[in-house]
Amino acid sequence: MPKVAFHLYRPEVNTSCVVFASPHSGRDYPWSFLRHTLLDEHAIRSSEDAYVDRLFDCAPQFGAPFLKAGAPRAFVDLNRSCDELDPALIEGLRRSGHNPRVASGLGVVPRVVANGRAIYRGKLAMAEADRRIEQYWRPYHREVQHLLDCAHQQFGEAILVDCHSMPHEAVDGIVRGGAQRPDIVIGDRFGASADGAIVDRIEAAFAGAGLVVARNAPFAGAYIAQAYGRPSRNQHAIQIEIDRAIYMDEELIRPNAHFHAFRRLLRGVIAEIAAIGHREQRLAAE
Repeated sequence: MPKVAFHLYRPEVNTSCVVFASPHSGRDYPWSFLRHTLLDEHAIRSSEDAYVDRLFDCAPQFGAPFLKAGAPRAFVDLNRSCDELDPALIEGLRRSGHNPRVASGLGVVPRVVANGRAIYRGKLAMAEADRRIEQYWRPYHREVQHLLDCAHQQFGEAILVDCHSMPHEAVDGIVRGGAQRPDIVIGDRFGASADGAIVDRIEAAFAGAGLVVARNAPFAGAYIAQAYGRPSRNQHAIQIEIDRAIYMDEELIRPNAHFHAFRRLLRGVIAEIAAIGHREQRLAAE
């Protein structure tokens, strides 16, 4: 089993109501898990948001906490509801309605990794799925809500920035007619998960760094944005997707020659986003 459910990095002094989190960059693949998969140690990582944690780990320097998953996405997907269980994978589970994520093998305990490659030869016991949810999914989500509650109590508002990466080809379908290929896709569930003024400022932070930004296509935000985005209660959730080709070799799953330069560029963006949550900045914007 992976050693911990999450890693939390706190600032010396909390000065921002922004919480940064990376639910898919966990890379603790224990042998007890790997020996039950059909995939080798490289292929199992194909759906991981590799190195996203290293891109955002400077957040505490700007007064905001940073939370990252301890367990890898192929083991348990923290961006799914705990009841998105796959009857094609879990023994004794009855089908109940149609869920496209579950049907494609991408439930809370995934059946496949990228390109639909099967993880297991057979099925898993329900007890194993329950164990992963109890030991990894629930602790991570308790911590997310705790951090947001603390931010809300201190600042009167909480902003969750949910950090992800996307395959380079993921945006092929929206790049037509000479349109620029987006480097960043911001998801706010078409305005349902965050106040538009906050999303505008996050978009401006990326665009100001010279990055091409799109909204909600092809990624509008999944379970985390839906579950934590409550703008009417001053709790906002914004999903960020970064084109992996900018900073890594997708085939080798290694940082590329641009990684350090992009990390430095992103540092300025993170500082700007954290500043959105500073009390003085929020008062000035009101």
